[in-house]
Amino acid sequence: MSVNVLSVSRSDAPSVAERWYVLIVMCLVYAINIAARYVVTTVFEPIRLELHLTDGGAAFLTGVPLALFYVVFGIPIAWLADRSNRRNIVAASLIIWSGFTVFCGLSVTYWQLLTGRVGVGVGESGATPPSTSIVSDCFPAERRPMALSIFALGAPIGAWLGADLAGAVAQAFGWRAAFFALGAPGVLLGLLVYLTIREPRRGRLDAIDGDARPSFIASLRFLWRQKAALHVIMASGVCCLWGWGLVWWTPTFLMRSYHLNVAEAGAVTGHVHLVGGIIATVGAAWFMGRPSMVDPRRVLWTVGAVIGLATIPSFIAYWTHTLWLTELMFWLYIPAIYFFIGPCMALVLNLAPSNMRSFFTAWSVLVGNVFNLIVAPQVVGFMSDWFAAGHATDAVSLRLALLLLAPTGFWAVWHFWAASRTVVGEQRRAVGYVTT
Repeated sequence: MSVNVLSVSRSDAPSVAERWYVLIVMCLVYAINIAARYVVTTVFEPIRLELHLTDGGAAFLTGVPLALFYVVFGIPIAWLADRSNRRNIVAASLIIWSGFTVFCGLSVTYWQLLTGRVGVGVGESGATPPSTSIVSDCFPAERRPMALSIFALGAPIGAWLGADLAGAVAQAFGWRAAFFALGAPGVLLGLLVYLTIREPRRGRLDAIDGDARPSFIASLRFLWRQKAALHVIMASGVCCLWGWGLVWWTPTFLMRSYHLNVAEAGAVTGHVHLVGGIIATVGAAWFMGRPSMVDPRRVLWTVGAVIGLATIPSFIAYWTHTLWLTELMFWLYIPAIYFFIGPCMALVLNLAPSNMRSFFTAWSVLVGNVFNLIVAPQVVGFMSDWFAAGHATDAVSLRLALLLLAPTGFWAVWHFWAASRTVVGEQRRAVGYVTT
């Protein structure tokens, strides 16, 4: 059984140059988003030592405030984005979180850094949902897995900026300088978005009209009916818990276990993020562009298989006491945390009507951030403190905590399989697909 798109009127379809310009700029926005979010993982240990915090206390300061305020603001802003100018929301959000990233670098007390992380969370809540919604109105449904996989190149680029570049800057000039280096460019990019991107008409490349403005409750009810969307959202969230949760603690793990400094630890993972992440993301874009991937079930089966296989080396990476083997396992599992991003974004968008896409994406990003920025840092931090048994947290206690997190990749695989059972019919209901 194959899946085809209903014929649609595309009289206002964007030119090739416009659609790719929008995609590239939104990819850069996503890169700055990831860099601003994860720079704190690179300088986690210097911050913890300067402020005299436990692992659990430092994890709360660096992750939880951002995630909590993302949760508070994310869904309302996404609902607003489905009813107003998405370009303006993206530009304003980018300028806000970049400004607060700079503020983090100016912080000299616990409460100032806490305020900065809250501000970053508020700003970032208006980024990804409207960005992906804009991209979806530049590419037809059958090309969105490819387009969103290219959009997802922002993740490895941003992670490299937040790890390798930030680590080098922090080693040379102190941890505060890393925030300056990543915050200032974001303000300039926000101005570029506002001045050069035009707001596209919603649903202009779909078979179903997207001009209606559903209520918040109507959007929530439709999401609840889309069981495949719920499973994809959960699968994506658990992948964030597994892969990005491990990555959150990896620089600290390397510093404690192998006595690396902040620049050396950042360089170990920075190259994997940049090279391995780009290879995985480009590979996903190429793979999702194949004719066979028009069937969304094959997308789900492929992503599930990649995550399942990558879960094994993710466990070995934190089990071994040999640095070269740890680095090898990083090259096998870290690229997988990029492979799933674009396909999952596209699946969520294709399971939503065009006037609910920001709303659907916001729920996906919200779940991912809760798992990644609240559950993973706090649970691992608390478990590390608990394994330390009243002593100072060290390499052994953190290693044990990470080994408990690593197998959760298999949990995500189940959600990918469950989504494949109903995805075809629910995608047809959302964006006008028909089966033959």
